[in-house]
Amino acid sequence: MTERDRTQHGGCPAGTAGKDRAAAREARSDPAHFAAARQRLLRDGARPGPPRRAALAALTDRWLAALWEAAVRDTGVRGAALVAVGGHGRGELSPHSDLDLLLLHDGTTGPGGLSRLADRLWYPVWDLGIALDHSVRTPAEARRTAAGDLKVRLGLLDARHVAGEVALTAALRAAALADWRACAPADLPALREMCREREERHGELSHLLEPDIKEARGGLRDTTVLRAVAASWIADAPRRGLDEARTALLDVRDALHLATGRAGDRLVLQEQDRVARTLGLPDADALLRRVYGAARTVAYASDVTWREVGGVLRARRAPSRRGLPGRTRPAGARTAADRTVADRTAAARRSPLAEGVVEHDGEAVLARTARPGLDPVLPLRAAAAAARAGLPLSPHAVRRLAAEAVPLPVPWPTEAREQLLALLGAGRNAVAVWEALEAEGLVTRMLPEWERVRCLPQRNAVHRWTVDRHLVETAVHAAGLTRRVGRPDLLLAAALLHDIGKGLPGDHSTAGEAVARGVAARMGFPPPDTDVLALLVRHHLLLVDTATRRDLDDPATVAAVAGAVGGVEVLELLHALTEADALATGPAAWSTWRASLVADLAGRTAAALAGKPVPAPAAPALPAEAERLAAEAVRTGGPVLTVRTHRPPAGHGAARGAAHGAGEGAGPVGAELLLAVPDRPGLLGTAAGVLALHRLTVRAADLRTADPAGRGPVLLLTWRVEAEYGSLPDAARLRKDLERALDGSLDVARRLAEREAARPRRRGAAPPPPVATVVPDVSRTATVVEVRAHDAPGLLHRIGHALERAGASVRSARVSTLGADAVDAFYVVGEDSAPLPEPHAARVAAAVQKALA
Repeated sequence: MTERDRTQHGGCPAGTAGKDRAAAREARSDPAHFAAARQRLLRDGARPGPPRRAALAALTDRWLAALWEAAVRDTGVRGAALVAVGGHGRGELSPHSDLDLLLLHDGTTGPGGLSRLADRLWYPVWDLGIALDHSVRTPAEARRTAAGDLKVRLGLLDARHVAGEVALTAALRAAALADWRACAPADLPALREMCREREERHGELSHLLEPDIKEARGGLRDTTVLRAVAASWIADAPRRGLDEARTALLDVRDALHLATGRAGDRLVLQEQDRVARTLGLPDADALLRRVYGAARTVAYASDVTWREVGGVLRARRAPSRRGLPGRTRPAGARTAADRTVADRTAAARRSPLAEGVVEHDGEAVLARTARPGLDPVLPLRAAAAAARAGLPLSPHAVRRLAAEAVPLPVPWPTEAREQLLALLGAGRNAVAVWEALEAEGLVTRMLPEWERVRCLPQRNAVHRWTVDRHLVETAVHAAGLTRRVGRPDLLLAAALLHDIGKGLPGDHSTAGEAVARGVAARMGFPPPDTDVLALLVRHHLLLVDTATRRDLDDPATVAAVAGAVGGVEVLELLHALTEADALATGPAAWSTWRASLVADLAGRTAAALAGKPVPAPAAPALPAEAERLAAEAVRTGGPVLTVRTHRPPAGHGAARGAAHGAGEGAGPVGAELLLAVPDRPGLLGTAAGVLALHRLTVRAADLRTADPAGRGPVLLLTWRVEAEYGSLPDAARLRKDLERALDGSLDVARRLAEREAARPRRRGAAPPPPVATVVPDVSRTATVVEVRAHDAPGLLHRIGHALERAGASVRSARVSTLGADAVDAFYVVGEDSAPLPEPHAARVAAAVQKALA
């Protein structure tokens, strides 16, 4: 073998003496040799996953040991050791991980010698561009630092010897572990609080579209915390699947480092496809599902562990009756009275909750008489009992149920369906119990269809949860609305199933209808109830879509909804399901405005179903303020407006164009703006452009035409807007700019184009292209053009002028924003004030889509 051949083989782990010698040569203190060997290892030197991380840590250790030998030889320092902590200490180096090193010494070497030794170690690391966290301490100094810094104390638990005096490292490790165990009762509550604060900052890994796989709840940091808790001997995490979950997250971080060429823990959208390919996964959704599944395992283990920690610490603080003065008895000398008292005490601690389920030490557990193998309903009965009592379901009980319970017969017994509905009806308490069932695979065993939506990401900023968690959250909110409906059982079942069609080809409502029908039949719902559940799933978006995108004064709107629901009972169920679904989606999906629109539509539909006449399209009476503004606009011949300011509450949803501005403080300043202008072509686009110039983002808008006292048509525009940042513009200034835009002295289009050209381009995933379509059969008096596009400043301005240029007059409009997407419906007519002929309508939609492309 040539020298070149030996060099090429030296970076790879090998068992032969020749390969060991080659590896030793590669690990010489020369940084160039180490860098080359490291690059070969990352490229093709070891299998991905744990083998590559271990090989990288071993290669790094050999290089650091060679640096150490050379540095000790040159400086003459004795009584010192090089110690790895953190991920390096655990042997889990990712491709671009930093190094965390401790130079440990016994105090016999002076500062000058230690400084020279440290320089010989740290500078080669920095020369390679590797991030380094370093410190120089005696064992006593290390322990003192750890005593005042919980993070340092945790880091020392992973300390591992790299080079130098082994005894020095071993003594520090033993002392650090002893200190940790001695102080754990005081330190663990502080560590728990640190975890809570971290979750507040970084969110929950299993539901984020751009998660931090290290710091978010359920991430790698939590796995390190669980190791520390186990080392305290106070509690240990459930081990099932935990090592696999940690490995999966580490593999994702490795792939992220390789795909981006740099260190990092955040999976941003534009890098997810590359990371997925690196891992051999089909797409970014498959990547997120893997991350979410691992994160749930870690989060569940954390919840169980911290619950156990709390129980142990409370028990230690509780006063004990043992060892009271004057109460001595030889060991083992229990009397019959003692045994009777003990038995009664144990019985008192096990309170019955349901058949086969008792409360014990703050958890719902299986009774001693429970027989999961003979009782197929027991898993649901135990879950419902735990949720109703507000107790966690013991992990030992769930594990036993998963191992021994027999499948439910088909169709389910009536009790099984009732227990499932009781679990869902428990509201917020149901979430933790459901997660416990899911952690052991019991949910998918009962509902095989659940596997398809489990951990399924939702690529929409409006949604805060994955599909499966959203379904559970919808049931939680539905539980609070059961008093509004005649069939609360159907409401809860529909809440759990309404998005069950996601992940299937085609429209998820249509696909979900068939799935829900099969699930309902298997659960034992009678055929009429199965039909209702299928209808609710099919039309669960009907009310909110119609209320926010259609003209409620058009009789065809109410008639279409009434025809779809068929009866008042279904309508009230659909109304409650709509609210629960929106509340579970996120703050941007539900507001007082949306609620009022949906309630208005539901009320009109209920009247139609009851046989009352559908309201005619004649314009309803104007509110007093709108009538005053309309009259003033006719008198002056110009725009008139009023502004009512408000500041949205915390957690308020995204606004039209909010992604393009950066405000600070308690939230953007919002307002309702009512504008009256004598009707003329192009008003909608012009007014929207002026608002965009003033950096007002549109959350919703409503347009209608009035004719006060028969003195000429006036366009009334109601805008719900927010300032991108800072305060709202002055109403007088807004009015002045509207006048200038209308008389042509203010070129709105040019000003918006200049601002767009000056806006910095930010890297990010390209949004889907805009779509403009004609919606058939929803209005008898106008043509409805629906536009779906990525929100951007001036979007309404462009749409309005595109409609005008295409020869369509806007009679009314419904504008709404869902996260980063605009969904707008425009009721347009031709010059004859009649609906557009089909060819003309198609040309209008094409013109709008082209203008937005």
